[in-house]
Amino acid sequence: MENQIIQNQTVYAMPRIGDKAPVFKAVTTQGDINFPGDYSGSWVILFSHPADFTPVCTSEFMTFAAMEAQFNNANTKLVGLSVDGLYSHIAWLRTIKEKIEYKGMKNIEVNFPLIEDITMEIATKYGMMMPGESSTKAVRAVFVIDPQGIIRTIIYYPLSLGRNFDELYRVVLALQTADAFSVATPADWRPGDDVIIPTAGSCGIAKERMESQDENITCHDWFFCTKKIDKETVMSRITKKQF
Repeated sequence: MENQIIQNQTVYAMPRIGDKAPVFKAVTTQGDINFPGDYSGSWVILFSHPADFTPVCTSEFMTFAAMEAQFNNANTKLVGLSVDGLYSHIAWLRTIKEKIEYKGMKNIEVNFPLIEDITMEIATKYGMMMPGESSTKAVRAVFVIDPQGIIRTIIYYPLSLGRNFDELYRVVLALQTADAFSVATPADWRPGDDVIIPTAGSCGIAKERMESQDENITCHDWFFCTKKIDKETVMSRITKKQF
């Protein structure tokens, strides 16, 4: 990650897709972590929220916690962050478990780590602080990081907008499917839908593909061919029982 020193202040370049995830050590509600090294071999969703004891963030943490087993089964770990302190985190998560019921969720225990970042150093390093939105709270940032520590997806939401967790889960499955089968995924793809096979590298190969008798391949034109991969095949390759 690039950085430069200006007037005794470290200015970080925002991480980009394809970059190595910026390294940091942190105190969390689950003990100290060394990121992303401690998660080598797993996918990770690193996400920030604006503040503890706020309603939108509470709804998000309850949803993430309720879906944690689902993410874990897809070899994906969750790591949260805000610029609040550790004791605030602990008190807030205890309140969620003991007092909050929302959309049928209650007694929700958050077992994934929540990072203390009162200095805002990690949030700044990851581009989670956006002064136009707030200079004292992190926006709702999401970084999907692969088992090699490479950033594969970045999604930002403003303070007022809660995240779509079905979409975050879909992103993880789509990225893993693309890697496992050397394909791309079309708009609104979900496991079981057709995938896109790479564009042919030459006219000859394109013609051969167009004339293919493979019943699993459909070519709409030379540059747009899809392939059937059933849901069971996809999920058996990317869920935890295969690791």
